[in-house]
Amino acid sequence: MSESSPNRPDPERPLRAVPAPGAVSAPGVPVVVVDDHELVATSLVLSLESEGVAAHRVRPAAERGIIAEISRLRPGLVLLDLDLGRDADGNRIDGVELVGPLLANGWQVLVLSGSADPARVGSALDAGALAWVPKNAPFPTLLGAVREAAAGRPVMSEDRRRKFIDLFRRRQSERRDLTEKLGRLTQREREVLAELARGKRAQAVADHFVVSLATVRTQIRAVLTKLEVGSQLEAVALFRKASGG
Repeated sequence: MSESSPNRPDPERPLRAVPAPGAVSAPGVPVVVVDDHELVATSLVLSLESEGVAAHRVRPAAERGIIAEISRLRPGLVLLDLDLGRDADGNRIDGVELVGPLLANGWQVLVLSGSADPARVGSALDAGALAWVPKNAPFPTLLGAVREAAAGRPVMSEDRRRKFIDLFRRRQSERRDLTEKLGRLTQREREVLAELARGKRAQAVADHFVVSLATVRTQIRAVLTKLEVGSQLEAVALFRKASGG
């Protein structure tokens, strides 16, 4: 059996960063890491502790439980992942939903997430988070962002922050518009559209509902008019978008 090199990093061992020369830390500001990724969370806590920061980790179990546990601590800075797995009942724990309650409890929030959806990041920033730092950023960069945020300095340019928020708000506006259009459809028109989205042709839809082909074609024309589109393909695309497909 060959011995592993002592200089080779162990991927399962938490990373303990050596404080950078002249690094700015804020020992008086407690930092809480809320992340379901064991290695990242433990590494951040150990590294912050090595710099004299009072760092803690809260393991995600449920949104209410996270808030209850954090509320027992003196308010400071929360490093918050957006994707926190699922609770005991299988419900997804959404970090975005935690931003508002954390702010209400006197905490500042720095989003530390691997989410690749800029609109999702924008939703957290729009809710009041200070900034977003990609979880896959180099570890010294992560620590540097925490130091800056804990010291009350900006981590993200206002221009970049605004771009994320604007994208989120545009998406929200598009969703509201789509919801309003789909709300114009009758129950049967929605059912017909759902069958088209499953790949069925008009005749198959007519057979499914035991009506004439002419009736289905009339319903399809009504769907296109109410959704303000020119083809079945566009109507189906809108339906799938609204359904998250």
